[in-house]
Amino acid sequence: MTQGQEAFLEGHVHAFERLGGIPVDKVRYDNLNSAVKQVLFGRSRQENERWVAFRSHYGFEAWYCQPGHEGSHEKGGVEGEGGRFRRNHCVPMPVVDSIEELNALLEAADDADDARRISNRVTSVGHDWAFEKTLLRPLPAEPFDTALTMAPRVDRYAQIMVRCNQYSVPARFIGHRLRVKLSASAVTVYDRNSVVARHQRAIGKGAKVLDLDHYLEILYRKPGALPGATALVQARAAKKFTAEHDAFWAAARKAHGDAAGTRALGYFAGIAYLILAGNQPAMALWAAASPRLAQLFVSDRAGYRRLARRTWLAALPARERAPNRFMFDGDFRGLSAPGPFGWSFRDVEAGRAEP
Repeated sequence: MTQGQEAFLEGHVHAFERLGGIPVDKVRYDNLNSAVKQVLFGRSRQENERWVAFRSHYGFEAWYCQPGHEGSHEKGGVEGEGGRFRRNHCVPMPVVDSIEELNALLEAADDADDARRISNRVTSVGHDWAFEKTLLRPLPAEPFDTALTMAPRVDRYAQIMVRCNQYSVPARFIGHRLRVKLSASAVTVYDRNSVVARHQRAIGKGAKVLDLDHYLEILYRKPGALPGATALVQARAAKKFTAEHDAFWAAARKAHGDAAGTRALGYFAGIAYLILAGNQPAMALWAAASPRLAQLFVSDRAGYRRLARRTWLAALPARERAPNRFMFDGDFRGLSAPGPFGWSFRDVEAGRAEP
């Protein structure tokens, strides 16, 4: 989780959409850095430029509390209600897998409070809200883009640095500058207008978030790098490198030794990536065929080649829709390199190799 400006703005958008409109009167704020650059005389403030643009987009006015003890009474009701909601709905602390799941939990708790009555009022919270909702200003036709935009350069490890954390991108972009949109919970990477990588935002600093698919075109050339790869460790933890992949790998190593078996897995996983041109998760494609491939790899080499060929060729339309997207000297010469059995994908595709 982050308390940066992107989270501050994203929280506003979520709240406005949840309420179904925008308050017509002032909204009270502390003097937080996401909104205020400098506290001036009285209630005058030098506001953050992006915050001004956000307020202008949604058309509401900010009212800032006095700093320190002088303004402690100006928002007591809000803080008291926040404490009541937390004690009733967030104790013990909820355990969730994503910010979306947490938001859904809080929305359900908020809906449950509609039947509550405050003190000795005759009407419920839900009844009063039904009237207040009609007074809201309608939402704009398009939401404000709350994500921060930056343009980091991809290092030699196919990673970009975003807010002191590293995220992987496809290896073909090594040395390039890519456009990154950073939201409160996600990192989305673009090459021009095409999304090339998506990651959940890391917590803290110094973390590495790696996707094994981004390194498969390197494994095509250097399959022996797979066993010690950090991306493999994270793929196992995320269950993207499945039991089917492990079964294939174990069978290959048992039949041909650790080196040759590992090279076979890296080679064919890399080939799967090249065919898909990064448009689909290559390891998922390989997992679907792996149980049968692992069996044939040991017992029937000709049958293995036939099944591998069918798996590859089934994905050819995706490759044809996005030609020249892999980094092999700007062309497909890498596909002509012989694999661990002396034949290449080009040979199989053209029918020159034994099917």
